[in-house]
Amino acid sequence: MHELSIVSSIVDTVTESLAAYPGTHVKEVRLRVGVLAAVVEDSLQFCYGIVTEGTPLAGSVLVVKTLPVKAHCAPCSREVELAGIMSMRCPRCGTPATQLLQGRELEIEAIEIEEPEGIA
Repeated sequence: MHELSIVSSIVDTVTESLAAYPGTHVKEVRLRVGVLAAVVEDSLQFCYGIVTEGTPLAGSVLVVKTLPVKAHCAPCSREVELAGIMSMRCPRCGTPATQLLQGRELEIEAIEIEEPEGIA
């Protein structure tokens, strides 16, 4: 289960970012995950709950935005969304997709933090 190492890296990255905001608490971490990233969202969520215990991320929510596979089709001269990972062909003309534009992402999109009480 490589999701555990992914979540550990996310928690480390967010914790390092929080050094600039002492006393803050993370409310939400938003990820962008492409379908080709081979990540199981349920496993991410499970690991997130375990890895965040005892950290400034404890009790925060992990929001995963799944991104479809998009490619540029040269013959059609347009961006197309591929039907799935089993068919890497343009849905309009059937040409094999050679230039992927989206679908392999695994990135932190945003971190929502809560300031400590007493700070205005």
